This record gives sequence, structure tokens and C-alpha cells, in this order.
Amino acid sequence: MAEGIARVALVDRDPVIAVRGERLPGSPFAIPDCDHGVGDVIAQPVSGRLIEGVQVKPYALWPDDRGYFLEAMRAGCGPVADFPMPSTQVSATFSYPGVIKAFHYHRHQSDCWIPAMGAFQVALVDLRPDSPTFGRRNTLYVGVLRPWQIVIPPGVGHGYKVISTEPSMLIYVTSRFYDTADEGRISYDDRRVNYDWTVQYR
Repeated sequence: MAEGIARVALVDRDPVIAVRGERLPGSPFAIPDCDHGVGDVIAQPVSGRLIEGVQVKPYALWPDDRGYFLEAMRAGCGPVADFPMPSTQVSATFSYPGVIKAFHYHRHQSDCWIPAMGAFQVALVDLRPDSPTFGRRNTLYVGVLRPWQIVIPPGVGHGYKVISTEPSMLIYVTSRFYDTADEGRISYDDRRVNYDWTVQYR
């Protein structure tokens, strides 16, 4: 039988709210019981509604008559400043319109996502019972029209849907080499996370 948890959290000076969840086996994390929806839509890089530890930083695109250039990362600087260079890995994923990849979480690894082509609906959920934002979900609409880097700490579930009409590419920098033992997965349609992947603005 799954171990249940119930805790009380003070979130951004809101009234105290009860958050219930179910422990994820083999990890210190838990899946919260969420209402159906997308959580808090983050429209500015600095927001009081961001999940604890998540960082958002706009990056520059340099367009010209040949296309555009972007600097994905600079070692020891910016959002990846604390990533140890001996174990940092840079990868990229190319996805077709409408594809959903969700949810992953890591026990130790931090991610820095850089949307390099197209547009993404990024979904985050705080799985850390000891976090002041446990159970909170964030939605970020990012891509070439909103070029933001997103740092995702351990214990924050993450996923995305491609919402552009063309394929999209996500570059992601991780603080550790890929290790299957560090990664956990939750179905994109998990009834407890209860994330709504349908079009919101009809």
C-alpha cells in the first residue's frame, strides 16, 4: 500500500493550506493531490508564484537575414554557475507539434532548459514534501517568442508540450551526467498531478 502524507504549508503569505500527497517509492518525494488545471501561469521572469528553487532568466536572440544566434550557456556563469563542470552534460531534444513529454523528476540532478526553436508549454510540479511550495504547479509558455532559460531543481517534476505548428528543439544542461538511477517518472495524465494539457485560451 502506498504511504500517504498530509502536511500544512504556508505559501507566499497565503492562508495556510493543507496539501495531501502520496509517497513516491524509493525517493523522499511525493505526488500531491492537485485540482484539475495548469496551476500558476508564469508571465514574468520574476514572480512570487514560482515554485521554490525554480529560476527563470531571459536570454538574448540575435537575428539577422541568415536566421538567429543564441548563446545556450557559459560555464560558471548565469543560471548554470553552480553546475560542476566535470559532470555537466549538454543535450538537446527535437519534438514534433503536439508531442507531450512528462513528467520526469530527479533525486540529485538540476536541469537548465533552453528552448532554442519553436514553442513549448512547460509544466512543473513541486514534489518535495518539505518545500514551502509543495504541490504547486507552474506553467510557462516559452520558445523563440519568449526566450527564457528555466532552472529546475531536484524534486520538481517537469515536462512539456510542443505548442508550435512546427517542430521544436529544447537544449538542456544538467548538473550531472545522465543516470537512470537518479531519474523518476510520472505519467503525463496522472490523476493526482491532474494537469490539464488541453488548450486553455479558446
